[in-house]
Amino acid sequence: MLRSLYSGVSGMKNFQTELDTIGNNIANVNTYGYKKGRVTFKDAISQTLVSATPGTSAQQVGLGSQIGSIDTVDTSGSPESTGRPLDFAITGDGYFRVRDGNDTYYTRAGNFYFDNNRRLVNSEGFAVLGTNGQAITLKANVKSFSVATDGTISDQDGNTIGIISIATFQNPAGLTKAGGNLYTTANSNAGQVTVSQPGVSQPGQKGAGTIKSGYLEMSNVDLSEELTNMIVAERGFQANTRIITTSDEILQELVNLKR
Repeated sequence: MLRSLYSGVSGMKNFQTELDTIGNNIANVNTYGYKKGRVTFKDAISQTLVSATPGTSAQQVGLGSQIGSIDTVDTSGSPESTGRPLDFAITGDGYFRVRDGNDTYYTRAGNFYFDNNRRLVNSEGFAVLGTNGQAITLKANVKSFSVATDGTISDQDGNTIGIISIATFQNPAGLTKAGGNLYTTANSNAGQVTVSQPGVSQPGQKGAGTIKSGYLEMSNVDLSEELTNMIVAERGFQANTRIITTSDEILQELVNLKR
């Protein structure tokens, strides 16, 4: 069979993956703390027709393309004012830490709440962790509170209720998406700052960003960019289908030679 037939198939598969990624980005254009994905391609193995000799270059024919990587673009989104005291946005590097049982997750979505046990939790009910590694809990006598840029939560008398912790990573793009605006560590190379636990810092210290109360970080998806990429991917997909159609026509001509 023609090599171009299989090259076209590989191109279609890859552009389909890119379209899937673009579609997911567009679907999350209004998701707080969302980090967009990006697909990169690389060429597949090449078939050598004539090996290189002194003074003569090799003759090679490529056999299509393949997915090089699907990256998470870890750039900050714009902060949006909400006026809600329990909405937090991180200005700078780092992630909030939340815990579900023995599992710790990381997130940039700072829409938090107080549950029935007066614990600070995210929308999934996971406890937001302080710098001491414990859940931040309001005492029964607390009637009001305030949040400083360094993550310190204080009651109406100025007493410290807890300090929100920030985790930073040498390779934040290596975090694995777990759904629900949450990430887990996989290839993130551990944190680069240390306070009470590896990779954990008080906001504004040792490379960690500060906290803005009353704001939420928007998605870093640029809709105009995604729509442009979608057009390019669509045309790439169509071009590869044309390769398959043309290869099929050539094969049809070869079959007709028998007549």
